[in-house]
Amino acid sequence: MTPARLRTLCLSFDAAVEEFPFNPETSVFKVLGKMFALTDLDARPLKVNLKCDPQDALRLRAEHPDLIVPGWHMNKRHWNTVTVDGALPDRLVRELVEDSYDLVVAGLPRADRLRLDRP
Repeated sequence: MTPARLRTLCLSFDAAVEEFPFNPETSVFKVLGKMFALTDLDARPLKVNLKCDPQDALRLRAEHPDLIVPGWHMNKRHWNTVTVDGALPDRLVRELVEDSYDLVVAGLPRADRLRLDRP
């Protein structure tokens, strides 16, 4: 997964935007004002913080030690830092990004969720 493909993936979801609230290097991908991914697209290795169900977070960390770790500077129970350097299958990375987006959307007010469901 290249930085460009990661950015394109994050922006492919309904109402997703990229912002830079912390500094010019840190891309924060949000849906209706709520963050679902955070990354420095120029960093090597490329890493991304993603929201994750707490049970899944523990399982993923056990299955992929050193590649999926507790979220750096995030709530360690709900966020993972995922190394996106080619060692993990692109399919898994896509699923993790989509799961993060879906978890954030599930936490939005009902009216916002319904607005996202419209074509």
